[in-house]
Amino acid sequence: MSQEGTSNMPASNALAQVVLPSTDLTADIDFFSELGFRLENIFPSDDPAVAFMHGNGMSLRLDRDSKNNPGVIHLLTDESETTADGKKELQSPGGTEIKIFPKTYQLHIPETRHAFEVRELKDNDSWVIGRAGMLYRDLITDRLGGSIIASHINIPKGGPVPDVVHYHTIGFQLIFCYKGWVKLVYEDQGPPFILEAGDCVTQPPEIRHRVLEASDQLEVIEIGVPSDHMTTIDHEMELPTKQYLPDREFQGQTFCHHISKNAAWSSWRIPSFQFRETGINKATKGMASVQVIKTISTDYQRKVASHDSDILFTFIMSGTLAMKVENQGTYQLKARDAFVMPPNLKYEFLERSNDLELLEVSLPGDFKTTIN
Repeated sequence: MSQEGTSNMPASNALAQVVLPSTDLTADIDFFSELGFRLENIFPSDDPAVAFMHGNGMSLRLDRDSKNNPGVIHLLTDESETTADGKKELQSPGGTEIKIFPKTYQLHIPETRHAFEVRELKDNDSWVIGRAGMLYRDLITDRLGGSIIASHINIPKGGPVPDVVHYHTIGFQLIFCYKGWVKLVYEDQGPPFILEAGDCVTQPPEIRHRVLEASDQLEVIEIGVPSDHMTTIDHEMELPTKQYLPDREFQGQTFCHHISKNAAWSSWRIPSFQFRETGINKATKGMASVQVIKTISTDYQRKVASHDSDILFTFIMSGTLAMKVENQGTYQLKARDAFVMPPNLKYEFLERSNDLELLEVSLPGDFKTTIN
């Protein structure tokens, strides 16, 4: 549910240059030539003091009289092994540091650092002001070693959203509408639509999308795997696209729009509960599963359970839940609280209100639960 800033600056044919100091112009020209820069201009001819070079998408002004700091240039290439003899860091004769990185962004999902964690909503202490005035709560404070980020996002004042077409290079991403509504549009998925409370969508890797409008007091739960990932603005694509391709795969995943009012309920894996399946397990080919769980009986039989999922995240949507966790104690949870249950840790739901409703996200989508 990223909100990106827009620019009102007109397009320009101007050329920007990076000014670098040079103590030996000839040596600097030779150095940057080896890195793919081409000499374009040099002056004065009798005693050159300034040289203009261009390459790698950058224009340089090498200036013998410049008092600037030498600076740092990141050179991005997917041929790093054959660039600069495979070196990753170099320094020009004028002192500019060159650091070589991959050009193509490489998504890395770190190994999960398992931990039991409870995140409670305590007055306003949990909220911070983020971009565009949105309020954020981090629901997994240590992010399990960077393997996942779970955010509770609130937009107090609704209306048009200053978003642009963009995409995320990510493994898995979920937008669950908890309160209010939000208007969205996605690449090859038809016209804009309203995501209402209880509905959710997946944002498959690199699907172009845009947030158009939001209600007052919108609240969403956003899940991203891994926690650190790249967002890219697409300046060319216009949404909606002309074609409608609901079965199109984006890096092996299909777009999933779950509408809560059309959902069917089934018995959950723990007795005395039922759940609605969102279809996300199928859409992600087993990478993740998202379920909404609620109570079905006041005749509650307490069961001790454990699981073998890598990540199991739960958000309390409504009601109350008393939970006992092995070697951790007992917790009284209420709406807007959240917890992460690591694999093989035993837990027990002691008491729950009749209006209890949970949002559960698991990675992978299929895992085993043991009832003791």
